[in-house]
Amino acid sequence: MLDRHPTAAARLSEIVAAITDNRSTPAAEIEAARRRIAESDGEVGAFLRLAPQESLAEAAASGGPLAGVTVGVKDIYDTRDMTTEHGSPIYRGHRPVVDASLVSMARVAGAAILGKTTTTEFASLDPTPTRNPHDLDHTPGGSSSGSAAAVAAGMVPLAFGSQTGGSVIRPASYCGVAGFKPSFRLLPTMGMKTFSYTLDTAGLFAATAQDLALAARLITGRYFGGETLTDGNGLRIGVYRSAVDDEVEAEMQGAVTEAARLLDRAGAAIVTVEEPAALSTARTCHTTIQGFEAAMALSGEYRRHREQLGEKLGAILDHGATIEPAEYDDARRTARIGRKAASALFETVDVLIAPSALGPAPRGLTSTGDALVNKLWTLTGNPVVNVPGLVSGGGLPLGVSVIARFGKDALALEVASLLQALIAAPLDVRT
Repeated sequence: MLDRHPTAAARLSEIVAAITDNRSTPAAEIEAARRRIAESDGEVGAFLRLAPQESLAEAAASGGPLAGVTVGVKDIYDTRDMTTEHGSPIYRGHRPVVDASLVSMARVAGAAILGKTTTTEFASLDPTPTRNPHDLDHTPGGSSSGSAAAVAAGMVPLAFGSQTGGSVIRPASYCGVAGFKPSFRLLPTMGMKTFSYTLDTAGLFAATAQDLALAARLITGRYFGGETLTDGNGLRIGVYRSAVDDEVEAEMQGAVTEAARLLDRAGAAIVTVEEPAALSTARTCHTTIQGFEAAMALSGEYRRHREQLGEKLGAILDHGATIEPAEYDDARRTARIGRKAASALFETVDVLIAPSALGPAPRGLTSTGDALVNKLWTLTGNPVVNVPGLVSGGGLPLGVSVIARFGKDALALEVASLLQALIAAPLDVRT
């Protein structure tokens, strides 16, 4: 049996309840978050800059449903009151006129946009200086490095990220927090720097899957689940076996096995789901689609500022520029077949569970890790929730993904909430 990991992350639902019950105020919560950043971020390096005082004063006076909830925003989202540099020297000092849509929606709901978090350059692969709060010698993952680390260190209860390959689910796994990559385009990406326009997906980080559902509902007005499952009765859950499982480390495989065991004990029917060939093939076309689209999306930066680009990003764009339209079109057709195959998986199961990363966060800050087990679900557009709580023998977090049919985001979040509760249960209950 794997160990459990207590999270230091602030609970969004607790803050919302405290404000609603007049046990706290937005101003007090904003100031508390500022203190936590001052105390913790010197070592972690999750934040690039904090919002000006006038913006925070406006948020402190808010009466919206997310009043008092402080948010870290990945620095590829436009913010009207802070520079947005996309992790690149090309955009140093760039100040947008208006907020990205998701940022604006959060402000309308009363949230305090507390600051901008680190991102790899244009949400690609060149790592940031951010460190994993669970062990400062390890990567927090990427590209949403700062957002995952800020929540994991308890600085803010909510942060915005994005995923083109595995940039929400993998850092959530590495940092031991809940991460939500919703169905493609369910959260708006207007005002978020484009890397790959058929893959880029806005996502969220919080302490728990329940907090993710609450935040998503209060920001968008959509239903993201609210029925707290107390057991797994009636659920049919597939343990996904993929063509790349040989790359997954033993401890991560053990985390998925433990998740299945807990859900089985809670009454769910557990079945094995073997990956169909159409999905194995679809995974291999992700790189072609991403590279071709990135070369177009960043054409201006590439042509006019190639010498300023990071080494890994430059290599992606160099390769992307060589991809012929016919090759891209073939890859898109393969992806479309894969999406149909992904939909068919859920004719026999309600959700799937799978690894959120190849293993725990790698040592060192020269890489953000590998998105191998994430990119398929980004390509297919299915909702994915990282469930934290399990831990490697070395004390690093191990996350398990809950994957649902396209559009069934509420179900993914509800099952993820159940699994997180089962993991957090006292050991004598879990055994």
